[in-house]
Formats: sequence, C-alpha cells, structure tokens
Amino acid sequence: MVIFGAAGDLTKRLVVPALYNLVAARRLPDAFQLVGVDLAGKTTDDWRAGLTSMIEQMASQTGGEFQTDHLDRAAWDWLGERMTYVQGDLNDPDAYGRLGAHLAELDKTKGTAGNHLFYLAIADRFFATTVAGLGAAGLVTETEDQWRRVVIEKPFGHDLASAKALNADILKTLNERQIYRIDHFLGKETVQNIMALRFANGLFEPIWNRDHIDEVQITAAETVGVELRGKFYERTGALRDMMPNHMFQLLAMTAIEPPTSFDADAVRTKKAEVVQAIHRMDAATALENTARGQYSAGTVLGKAVAGYRQSPDVAPGSVTETYAACKFGIDNWRWAGVPFYVRTGKALQKRRTEIAIRFRQAPYALFRDTPVEQMHPNWMILHIQPDEGIALEFAAKRPGPSVRLTTVSMDFAYKTYFQAAPETGYETLIYDCMIGDATLFQRADNVEAGWTAVQPILDAWAETPATDFPNYVAGSDGPEAADALLARDDHAWRPLD
Repeated sequence: MVIFGAAGDLTKRLVVPALYNLVAARRLPDAFQLVGVDLAGKTTDDWRAGLTSMIEQMASQTGGEFQTDHLDRAAWDWLGERMTYVQGDLNDPDAYGRLGAHLAELDKTKGTAGNHLFYLAIADRFFATTVAGLGAAGLVTETEDQWRRVVIEKPFGHDLASAKALNADILKTLNERQIYRIDHFLGKETVQNIMALRFANGLFEPIWNRDHIDEVQITAAETVGVELRGKFYERTGALRDMMPNHMFQLLAMTAIEPPTSFDADAVRTKKAEVVQAIHRMDAATALENTARGQYSAGTVLGKAVAGYRQSPDVAPGSVTETYAACKFGIDNWRWAGVPFYVRTGKALQKRRTEIAIRFRQAPYALFRDTPVEQMHPNWMILHIQPDEGIALEFAAKRPGPSVRLTTVSMDFAYKTYFQAAPETGYETLIYDCMIGDATLFQRADNVEAGWTAVQPILDAWAETPATDFPNYVAGSDGPEAADALLARDDHAWRPLD
C-alpha cells in the first residue's frame, strides 16, 4: 500500500490508525508493506517516529475518530516494521520512477504478491497529476495475477464541470474498476446496516415508501469550527464540502431501491439512480428550498469559539457558508411527495450524524373523547456517529386511570450489543479496496449526479450572496432560516441536544 501525502494530516489521523486497527484485528497479510511518499525530506525512521508519536498522543485522548483504551504495542510494531518512505515531488516524473524501483525491490525482497494499492491522501489539485504520473511510469498496468488500484479522497471536483473534467482525466489512465472514490461515512456500520435493516426484515420494507413515510431528516452536525482550515474552507464552504458526497451517500442508502444482489455494480447502480432522481431546481426554487448560515462567536461544549470571520485565513467580510440546509425531492414512484431535509454545519451545539425517518401519524378519531390532544409522530433514527445505533420512537399510554400518551424509545446500540471494536470508518473501506469490493465506493455517474443536483444551488447562492452573515451563534442549532425552511411545511428539525 502506497500513501501519497504520507506526512499529511489525513494519513496521521485516520489512514494509519485504520491500518493499525486492521493489524489488531488480524486482517492484513503477513507480507503487507506500507510505503509513504511525500515532498518532505524525511527518512523511513523519521516518518515512522512521527507516526508513532501521533498515534500515542491520539490513544491518550478521547472524542476523536481514533479511540482505544490502550495502544497494542505488538500490533503497532508489526506495522512499523513494514513501513518505508520515498521522498518525491508529485510534479516530478522521476519521483514515480524511483517509487517503481522501490516497489519492485520490496516485491523481490519481502515476498509480496505484487499487488499495489495507491492511496491519494493529497490535495485534490494533484489527483489528475498523480494518476497521470503513475500511468506514465507503468505503475498502474495490471497483469493477470497482479492488480493495481487507486483510492481517491474527496473533494472529487468543486462543481459539475470540474468533476466531469477530473473523471475524464483519470479515466485516460485507469479503468473504472481500478478507481475507488472513498467516502469514510460509508465505512460506518450503521450506514452499511441500512440495507440489511430494510431488505432482511419483512417488518420495514413494506412501509418504506411515500404511503407511510411523512419526511426524512439527514443531519451531519459538527461541534468543531473551521479552526486552521480557513484557506481551504473559504473556497469550499459547507455545501461543496459535504452535500454532493457525504450527505447524498446517506440519502442514497436511505432511498435506494432493492438491488438484484449485493454485487458492487448492482448496488452502485441503484444508488446512482436515486441521486439522478433528485428533483432539479431552477434558481428561484434553489433559493426557496435552501438555507445557509455562518457562525459568530459563541460557546461550544463549554469553550469559547471565535466567529468564522475571525478565523485565520478568512476574509473579514466573508460570505462563505459554514451551515447549509436543503429540501430535496426524489422524482420516482416510491418517494414522490416525501421531503428529504438535509443539513450540515460547523460550530453547532452537539456532534451528531443521523438519519431520522418520520412515519405518518395514526388517525386521531379514536382519541377524540380522551385527554389526548394530538397524535405523537413515530420516528426511526439511525445514529451514524458518534454513538452508532438505531432508535424507534412511538406512543405509549402513561400509567393511570385516564388515557394519556407519551413518547417512548427503543434503542439498539452497536457497542453494547456486538461489543464492536472502535473504528475510524476507514477500516472497512481500506480492506474492501484490498479485496476488490467496490460496493461502498462512488462510481463516476454517482459523483456527477451529485454535482448535477447541487450545481443550481451553488449558482443561485453565487448570484445572490448572503447579506445577514453571521446569522447563528456558535453552540446553537443553526440559523433561524433553516427552521423557517421546515416551518413552511409544518415540520421542524429534531433538536440536537
């Protein structure tokens, strides 16, 4: 496995910790080798020492993506012994030649099978350059017995035109089956369990449609602000950063039609069909069906947070959104008329990613002569992070002589029922890359369909810049405009607290 961007934050915080977890779970072959490539002038010992320091630091902290009660030193040493480092500039063709010679030597001396997985943990502006460099050096040419695969991180384009251009560029060198466009949200067990929940249980699938579901809310709330990523965020914003990838993948898994099998292409075709069926907006409806926000100074989890405009590398009068909420419709038979409300934001009061499905209320007629004033909605909540699980909310009678209803909840938590080991979300995805299972990865048509749905919103927001920023306080649930978006339909967001 070759990691481009070996000295970067993504490698240290998520990719290498995921590999450590795979080692601890005994999922990697003994001949596995990890090669780091970066511009930094490091030796193998330097790179290994930096990663060791980082993982020891993360193991002593709580609240991050990587969580463990102790560091398994034997597992870490196993991985460390298999690390090597190659210094190189991604724009330098000779760097790929040196990498090729290094891989050939490893294959010869370490007894590897000669299969190579290239992980692009680099800035997106280098994606096409790196793939072209690998192709020119002959490093992605497959044989009958040896495969070559490339993992590409997001963002996969910044708009529809750039996504199409990037797809065209990398497909000049790679076949679609060699490309693994990764989205770590799909590595979460709850996301993978959505299809099992629906299609393995006769209880749910018959009611998973417009006749029984009133609305769907998809939330990805973060407590962190932009922090030191101002330069990246100024040219990106919440909509580009989250909506066409993370959020649409959650939407697609929720709304997918039954595939003919769990074959990768069968599942990915059905996911692409959902995203392609998202109702296309014009400029007017894009403004009407969306809300955007930017946080001001406030308090999050008891700590003072500066406003977005006061963050490093952020323009004093920036109109970049740190919060985006959208109302989408899906133009197919199953979901016609069901609103999908999707929101994501930074510096909110609680970290939470969930899919909440509200079922249509029961008729009130039976309760007209009782103290019950209204029927309670039934919700199914799929908790993606930080606490993975499923909850079902329904009405029950309070004990007593009269009929009074209250909402009760049945909760299923992965960590208590299955005693699952902590994961970053990358473990399953990296392992799937190694075994050639592309089910949880986006195909080119899925990526372009996502940008097609988002592009009218990007255009409308660019033509009509926000005039009320900042419009929500750090540590709140978001801007009032997002609440008004649902209130027009007599709906309301589920509170984050």
